[in-house]
Amino acid sequence: MTAGGFVNTLMRRAFTLIELLVVIAIIAILAAILFPVFAAAKESAKKTVCLSNLKQIGVAMELYINDFDQLLPDRRDLKQATPGGWKPWTSWPTSDPRAAWAATVFYPYLQNYDVWTCPSVGGSRLSGVLQVEQAISNDTNAPVTRYWMWRFDQYANPVPLDDLWGKSIEQSVSDLDAAKNPQAGYPNSDADIQIACDPYFPETTPTIAVEPSLSGASVHRGGRNQLMLDSHAYWLRDPRLNAMQ
Repeated sequence: MTAGGFVNTLMRRAFTLIELLVVIAIIAILAAILFPVFAAAKESAKKTVCLSNLKQIGVAMELYINDFDQLLPDRRDLKQATPGGWKPWTSWPTSDPRAAWAATVFYPYLQNYDVWTCPSVGGSRLSGVLQVEQAISNDTNAPVTRYWMWRFDQYANPVPLDDLWGKSIEQSVSDLDAAKNPQAGYPNSDADIQIACDPYFPETTPTIAVEPSLSGASVHRGGRNQLMLDSHAYWLRDPRLNAMQ
């Protein structure tokens, strides 16, 4: 092959500038299409891990009940003693559902503090919110909880009808029905009683106006994972939670 023929062959095999630009444009379009798909898949995986965390907490509570005469824990002392005390804010929620007390009580059954945080919270705008995070102690780098536990959100004595401290499952159902609290619901069984969930700030709550940046905020877009007293956990869609993290 002559030198000229070799050069012509190389020129025929090389990309032209236009061809190169077309390839780059195609890659950019594909990336724009696939990035939201990958992001959605990643978030779906985190939501699944979150649901698994809540199920493990439910199992730990079952084990605790079996060990303590079929009674739920009554650690109102820890509720008040954990860092920040009870409800160190003036806006919503009107009680304090943070769960540092529970991470301490159920640790013998879980042997892991990581289950008390949904992986979607890290890096989100809920990550450092006072109503969301609670350390289990004042020690440096103490484990932090980021789930809420309703029905263990007061510390009054005697225990209010709509709180479950130290009660049996049967009494919990009976008392909640008698409380006539629409937020707690009117349960027919322990399967109807929510005890733990992702933190959330409904758009329709008037007191959110104090902190408008939190209006509609949730760990997962459009709803939350929640744990019921019978230990089953599931995803609940909530139209009041439309804002991104």
